[in-house]
Amino acid sequence: MGSLFWNFSIAVYGASAVQGECLNLQDQFGVDVNLILLCAFLGAVHGVALTADDIAAVRRRVQQWQEQVVRPLRATRRNLKTAELTDAQDAAAVTQLRAHVKATELESERVEQMMLERWAEARLAAWPRGKSGDAVAANVQALLAAYGIGREQLADTKNIIAAALAQTAKE
Repeated sequence: MGSLFWNFSIAVYGASAVQGECLNLQDQFGVDVNLILLCAFLGAVHGVALTADDIAAVRRRVQQWQEQVVRPLRATRRNLKTAELTDAQDAAAVTQLRAHVKATELESERVEQMMLERWAEARLAAWPRGKSGDAVAANVQALLAAYGIGREQLADTKNIIAAALAQTAKE
């Protein structure tokens, strides 16, 4: 049983083409996928439009966790995927190890989401509320800008935004 944010994230990330958009932003620009999902969540569920200061603060909140835990686990998982082993037993052992690392990586992402959710909950009452559709797009755009990504990349997030809004329509 997960939190509202975790459940929202699982549903949105699993929607058509969202995973590809998220991984493209992660791999091409270094964007933290959990921050994309947080921006979508706060906009879609709460109608909160984050400021540049909010984005900077939340990035600082999880930066060390990302750098010291999540990214190294991701790199290890990816390295294990490309390890060239000719011995079948070695290959089977590496496949099993990769599955364990992948599960640990997912758990590290869940822990980060708990950090993000607590950060947001502490501020939620003070944030003004607006229209969900506007807030999601504004939040994603603000996050991309914080990573130095131009407005033209916003089109690369259309499925994320649509899935976030569709998810709240279901609730």
